[in-house]
Amino acid sequence: MSMRSGAVASLALAWRASPAAFAGYVLASVGSGLAPVAAAWLTKLVLDRLATGDGGLVLLAIGLAAAGLAVAVLGELIRYLSAEVSRQVTVLSRDRLYGATDRMTGLANLEDPVFRDRMRLAEQHSQSGPVTILDALIGGLQSILTLAGFTVTLIAISPWMAIVVLVASVPGLYAEWQLSRRRAALMTGLSPTERRQYFYSELMTGLEAAKEIRLLGLGRLLRRRMLSELRTTNAAKRRIDRRDLLVQGVLAALGAVIAGAGLIWAIMAAGAGRISLGDVAVFVAAVGGVQVALSALIARFGMAHNALLMFEHYQAVTEEPAELVVAGEPIAAPELRHGIEFRDVWFRYSDEHAWALQGVDLFVPFGRSTALVGHNGAGKSTMVKLLCRFYDPTRGAILWDGVDLRELDVTELRRRIGAVFQDFMCYELSAAENIALGEVDGTDELRADSRPRVEAAAGRAGIGEVLAELPHGYDTMLSRMFFDQADKDDPATGVLLSGGQWQRVALARAFLRDRRDLLILDEPTSGLDAEAEHEIHTGLAAHRSGRTSVLISHRLGAVRSADHIAVLVDGRIAELGTHATLIAHDGTYARLFELQASGYTTT
Repeated sequence: MSMRSGAVASLALAWRASPAAFAGYVLASVGSGLAPVAAAWLTKLVLDRLATGDGGLVLLAIGLAAAGLAVAVLGELIRYLSAEVSRQVTVLSRDRLYGATDRMTGLANLEDPVFRDRMRLAEQHSQSGPVTILDALIGGLQSILTLAGFTVTLIAISPWMAIVVLVASVPGLYAEWQLSRRRAALMTGLSPTERRQYFYSELMTGLEAAKEIRLLGLGRLLRRRMLSELRTTNAAKRRIDRRDLLVQGVLAALGAVIAGAGLIWAIMAAGAGRISLGDVAVFVAAVGGVQVALSALIARFGMAHNALLMFEHYQAVTEEPAELVVAGEPIAAPELRHGIEFRDVWFRYSDEHAWALQGVDLFVPFGRSTALVGHNGAGKSTMVKLLCRFYDPTRGAILWDGVDLRELDVTELRRRIGAVFQDFMCYELSAAENIALGEVDGTDELRADSRPRVEAAAGRAGIGEVLAELPHGYDTMLSRMFFDQADKDDPATGVLLSGGQWQRVALARAFLRDRRDLLILDEPTSGLDAEAEHEIHTGLAAHRSGRTSVLISHRLGAVRSADHIAVLVDGRIAELGTHATLIAHDGTYARLFELQASGYTTT
């Protein structure tokens, strides 16, 4: 993205966010830029009239007072309008940014550390970037108007002084250009360091790792590492600031010398009668005004350049192409009637990674349950990711009733799938919302009539009674994160569930989608006790009857009732059959089953 296109895009964003405030901001800035010049000329006229004794002083005094009032009022108005534009831009830019991430239907970008760094920078600058660019450009326009007015004044009194002041600004412009590029490069380069710093700070203050940190005494180690990353960041920023200090100090000294020389010349010229007292006043104001305007213009130029470089990250994220191949005319996913076929599927997460799946051929029949078992890293969860089309196969195809998943509308496909993932989510919302998220209506809102179905799903997951007995029933917040003064006297503001209870909530969320064509259960009972696991699996076996389902579990006793069991070894289907046929085959499955069963037998 070029500087020009970035500036146009940021200004267009600000205009669309709030046209009225944007227009008012521009007009107020123009007036604010011209008011000081008008005040300086009015001051000259007043002083000249006082020296010559001519009349008309009252009108000039009123004009001078009006110019001063305009400067004061326009400054406050500009601050208000800038804040209003900033608020509106925040809403629009965040909507576009997170809308872009929502359109990323796969997981490849979100698992890419380079993209995550870019996303973090985009989040940081999606709000401040356009507003900073707007402030810099409009402020630059204001400075240009002031500069032009005072430059004309200087030329009228002393052309050579105007040339000296303008020429002296060139090094400042070049220096600010270089510094802004260095600052932008620094922010990009420090992104991984700041991400690690944030990671350590979140570990030390979050609840998830609190037990291990305290038990293992990791607090001091994590604090040292966080401070080390912070010192690295500070050292890099300090180097830029020192360079900035040196450059700006030299430029400020140069400006002071020029202003001093100009003042001496004006006093000597007035003493010799070559210029009037009013000319001296307006000359001094013009020299100072030109220098201030130039300094502001240079600073705003640097701000705009730096913001534009950072705004590129926002532009890149919002314009990021889809990771998944989109068919020219996607087909609406049909209701499943025959089954799902993995046909010679190969997959790896990148060219640098080993193959996660190698030549997988598997048919998941309609209305039957298929279990996937194998060691960690065998490829079970990868198959689930491909089934949900979070990724596409590197080679081969997955067919939904004979149609390649890549030909189907991905949103419609996912509406036909219900799932409990191994790394299920614990949403910091109410109990009812945690379950109701399993099914939203066409407006992307929770269904208004979902409460009976939410409670039914919770009952089937064995968590209904627990949720009903919470302080506020299903409306109880399952979090202590959100707290304000209105909640200070309510000890039941939020409730923290156990891991097993959260897993039941996730199951209930999946049960809310029980009318879907495919149900995926990836380690659905890993956090439950033995009795609860038996209860859930008994219910799941009945629930899966007559439904198309894929079940993953390391506990082979939980999958023995599946209609088909596929054993994965190193990304390949090593064995396939029912529990009985695989035991009779006396292969990998039989060995693993016997190994697990031996833990429950006595000798």
